[in-house]
Amino acid sequence: HGHRRLPSAPVRPRGDPRLLFVNAGMNQFKPIFLGTVHPRSELAQHRRVVNSQKCVRAGGKHNDLEDVGRDTYHHTFFEMLGNWSFGDYFKEEACSMAWELLTEVYEIPRDRLYVTYFGGDPSLGLSADEECRDVWLHLGVPASHVLPFPLKDNFWEMGDTGPCGPCTEIHYDHVGGGRNAAALVNQGSPDVVEIWNLVFMQYSREVEGNLLPLPQHHVDTGMGLERLATVLQNKRSNYDTDLFTPILDAIHKGCRAPRYQGLVGDADVGHVNMAYRVVADHVRTLCVCISDGIYPGFSGAELVLRRILRRAVRFCSEVLQAPPGLLASLVPTVVEVLGDAYPELTKNVNQISDIINENEAAFLSSLERGRCIIERTVQQMEPSTHFPVEVAWSLYGNLGFPLDLIDLMLEEKGISLDSAAFNELALEDAKRKAGGLQAGQPGNTNTHLDVHSLAWLQSSSVPATDDSPKYAYTLGQHGQYEFSPCQATVLMLYRDQSLHKEVGAGQRCGVILDRTNFYAEQGGQDSDQGYMMRLGQQDVLFPVESVHLCGGYVVHEVTAVETLRAGDQVQLFVDEAQRLACMTNHTATHLLNFALRRVLGDSTEQRGSHVTAQQLRFDFDTKGHVTVEQLQQVEQVVQDLIQKNEVVHMAEVPLTLARRVQGLRAVDEGYPDPVRIVSLGVPVENVLTCDSEAAMQTSVELCCGTHLLQTGSVEDLAIISERQLVRGISRVIAVTGGRAKEAREVGHCLAMEVDSVSLRMKQRITSIPEMQNLSKEVGQLTKVVSSTAMPQWQRKELQTILKALQRTANTAIKKLELQQAEKAAQILLAKYCNQSVIIDTVPADSLSILMKVVNQLCDKSPGTSVLLLSPQASGEVLCACQVSKNCLPTFSAADWAMAVCAQMEGKAGGSPIVAKGSGNAKGIEEALTTALEFAQSKL
Repeated sequence: HGHRRLPSAPVRPRGDPRLLFVNAGMNQFKPIFLGTVHPRSELAQHRRVVNSQKCVRAGGKHNDLEDVGRDTYHHTFFEMLGNWSFGDYFKEEACSMAWELLTEVYEIPRDRLYVTYFGGDPSLGLSADEECRDVWLHLGVPASHVLPFPLKDNFWEMGDTGPCGPCTEIHYDHVGGGRNAAALVNQGSPDVVEIWNLVFMQYSREVEGNLLPLPQHHVDTGMGLERLATVLQNKRSNYDTDLFTPILDAIHKGCRAPRYQGLVGDADVGHVNMAYRVVADHVRTLCVCISDGIYPGFSGAELVLRRILRRAVRFCSEVLQAPPGLLASLVPTVVEVLGDAYPELTKNVNQISDIINENEAAFLSSLERGRCIIERTVQQMEPSTHFPVEVAWSLYGNLGFPLDLIDLMLEEKGISLDSAAFNELALEDAKRKAGGLQAGQPGNTNTHLDVHSLAWLQSSSVPATDDSPKYAYTLGQHGQYEFSPCQATVLMLYRDQSLHKEVGAGQRCGVILDRTNFYAEQGGQDSDQGYMMRLGQQDVLFPVESVHLCGGYVVHEVTAVETLRAGDQVQLFVDEAQRLACMTNHTATHLLNFALRRVLGDSTEQRGSHVTAQQLRFDFDTKGHVTVEQLQQVEQVVQDLIQKNEVVHMAEVPLTLARRVQGLRAVDEGYPDPVRIVSLGVPVENVLTCDSEAAMQTSVELCCGTHLLQTGSVEDLAIISERQLVRGISRVIAVTGGRAKEAREVGHCLAMEVDSVSLRMKQRITSIPEMQNLSKEVGQLTKVVSSTAMPQWQRKELQTILKALQRTANTAIKKLELQQAEKAAQILLAKYCNQSVIIDTVPADSLSILMKVVNQLCDKSPGTSVLLLSPQASGEVLCACQVSKNCLPTFSAADWAMAVCAQMEGKAGGSPIVAKGSGNAKGIEEALTTALEFAQSKL
C-alpha cells in the first residue's frame, strides 16, 4: 500500500527527557504528530511508513517489569510491528488494511477476531467513535464482534502529555470452536488477547490536562510480534514461539533445572518456569539496551537496566541453580534470533557479554552477602513479625538490592516488610540528598564533634584519622578505576554530643576510625557513602551515610545494625560509582576554572564551588553577564583539554613552597601543611621550579579532593546554567559525561522545535485561533527551554528567539482582532444608522475582540450606547457594553451589564462608561429583552 520501510530507532530516547526508554513504535515520530518537525527534515517527507520497533517497558508510565515471568505474555522487551499514516489515510483505510492482512494474507479465521472501539467519555466531552464502528461493520465484521469500551481501554496516550486519540483494538480468541467470546474481551483472559491496536491520532494532551486537536489526523498502529507469532504458530504462550524456544533451550543446557514446561501459578513448583521466562525475557532486554548504549548504572534508564540484570541473575543462581556466566552465555543465541532484524546486535556480541559478566559478578557477591544477612536476621526475629526495616534499607541502599527482590526473598519465608516505614526512610534519604542542612542550622549531632569531646580525644592521645587511603586508586589496563580495600579499627563512637565505647543496635552514631578510605566532605566535594563490615562477619552491613572531618578525626555517620564497640576491626567499602562521579566532576571543575580564566581574563577569581555525583557548581568574579559566545568558548577550551587526555598530577608539598608557584589557583581558605597540588598535564616538580611559568599555561590548584588520573575520562562537559548571584559574582552549573551528552541532545531537539515554530510564524496566518495556538505553543516552549537541562549558551539563544516570536505573535493577534472588530463595527453601523442605542449579538472569538467592536462603534458614533452579546461554542455568552458620555450619570454601563448577565445566570463588572461580563446561552433571549428595557428606562 505504498508504505516506506524504516529501521528501528534505538531504545534510548533521543532528546526526550520525559522517557526512560522508547516504549512504543511511535516515539520517533512524535514531532510529526505534534507538528513540531522541521519542514525541511527527512522526517517531514514521510506520508506512509512501516517498521518493526525495539521497545522496552520497564519504568515510567508503561512499566511491565514486575509482571514478567508470572504469566506467559508480559515482556520488558518486545518488537512492535507498526504502520503509520502522517496526514494521509485515516480510519477506513487503516481498518481495511489490517483486516485484509489478518484474514486474507495471514488467513486467521474471521470468527476468532473481535474488534473494540472507543465508546466515548462525557466528562471530556468526547462522543463515541461511531465512524470507526461503522467501518468495521461495513467490512463484514458481525455486530456481536464489534464492542465499545471506555477511555481506559480504547483511548491511547503515550504519556501524561503528548499525542493521543481514540483507538480500535483487534483481539484474538485462542479457543474458537464457534463460541462467542465477546464477554472475555479486555477482561484479562489469557484465552482472548489483543493482537493489534490502531490509534487514530486526533488530539494532543496538554500539560494542563486538556485535549487540543492536532492540526493533521494521523494513524499509528502497533502489533506485538510476540503475540502475532503465538497466533500464527498456533501456540498458547509467547514463550512457546521460535522467538523464545532457542533461548529457553540454551538456558536448559546451561543450568541444573528441569526443562521448561510452560507452567504458571501454583502448578509451577519452585518458580522454575517463572525463572525460565524471567531470564529469557531479561537477557533479550539486556542485549538490545547494551547494544544501543544503555549500560546498567545508577540513575534513570541505567538504574532500571541494573534492576533487570540483577533480577535475572537472582533467578539464574537461586532458582535455576545455574553457575555464574549463564546469562552472558545466552547472548549469542539472542543475537541469532534478533540479529537479522537488528544488525547492530551482531556488532557488539563480545561487549554485551563482558558487561553482563562484570555486573553479574558484582551482584552475585552482593547477593550472597544479602542472603546471609536475611537468613541471620530471620533467625533472630520473633515469630510473625515484620522484617526490620533498617536491615532492608541497608540491603537496598548499600548492596543495591532492588526492593522487589527483598520482598520476594521474604515472601518465600512467609515474612513481610513494613512498606510504610521503609518508604519513610526513603523519603528521609531523598530529603537529605536534595537539600541537606540549610545555612545557619546546626550540624548533625552525631558527626560534628563538640569542643569537649574533641578536647578529651586529644588529651587522651587518640590519634587523628589517617585518611590517605582515600587517594589509593589506580587505572586498570582496560581504563577502569580500581580502588584499594581498607581495613580499620574503631577508636571511639559518638552519639548525642558525647563519646561512647559502645552503641546499641538500631542507633545512629558517628564512628571514629584509626584510618579510612572514605572521603570526608571538604573542599566543596560531597562526602563518600558506602558501608563497613566487621572482619570475619560478612553478613552484617553498617551503612555509612555521610562522612565529616572534625579536628583531624574523620567521623563516619553509621546506623548500627548490631551493637558496635570500640576496638572492633572493620573493612570499609566505598560506593565506587558515586566516588567516581565525584572525581569526574571535581576534575571537570578544575578544567572549568582554567577555561573561565582563559576566556574571561586572569582577574576571574573563584568564589566557591560544590561538587556532587550529579553535577558541579562554580561561583566566580565577573564584571558583567557572561555572553553566549563566551559560554561557547569556555566549553570549547574544556573540550580541548578533555580531548588531549592530559595526565592529572598530584603531590603533597610544603605550603610555603606551593604558594610561590606562579599562576596558582587557590581560594581564600585555610590549607593544611603540607598541601596537595593538582596539576593538569605538567608534573608537580616542574611547576615548583623557581622560574617555571608552567602553571600559567595549565590548571594548577591547591586541592584536597579526589580526582581522575587522566582528563579524557570526563568525556564531555556542558554548562547548563549561568546566572548572577549578586552584582559581580556569577554562578555556573555544569554536568559531565553522559549527562552532558543528554543535555546536548535535548538542546538540539528543542532548537529544531523552535526553528519549526519560526517557520510557521512566517507563513501568512489569517485565523485568530490558529495564531493564538501558535502563541500558546511559543509560551509552552519558553517554559520548557527555561526549565530543561541543556547547554546554557543554547538556552540563551533560544530564549532570545522565543521572546521575539512571542512579540510577533502578540502583535499579529492584536492586528487580526482589530481587523475583525472593524469589520463587525462597519456591518452594525450600517444596520443601526444614527440610532442612540445598539443592542445585538455578533460572532467574536474572545471578550477582547467583542470589546474592540463596542469601542469601534462608540468611536464612530459618539452619541450611541452599545451592548453586544456573543454566544460561544462552549455554551457561554460573552457580554460587552459602553455608554455614551452624554447619558451619564443616569445610565451606567456597569449596572447595564450586570442586569443583562444576571438574566443569563452570569456575572459582570466595570465602570459607568465601560463594562463586560458573561453568562449562559439558555438566557440569551431574556437578556436581549432586559438590555433594551434597561436602556429605555434610563434614556
